[in-house]
Amino acid sequence: MAEPKKRMSKSRTRTRRRQNQKVEISGICICSKCKSPKVPHEVCKVCGTYNGRQVKKPLAGKVKTITK
Repeated sequence: MAEPKKRMSKSRTRTRRRQNQKVEISGICICSKCKSPKVPHEVCKVCGTYNGRQVKKPLAGKVKTITK
């Protein structure tokens, strides 16, 4: 195995480790109909809509209707 020519300082070692500790973007968006958090590209579990269309029956008692 290859050996390093010179010793790495503690700050350079920490920096190299820190490069892999990134903050990832959470995969959560807001439903356009009921404004509840949901996973993108999936049916909303609360109101049952996908892409503005009703796909399945909503859960009983959890739907908040928004009037304009």
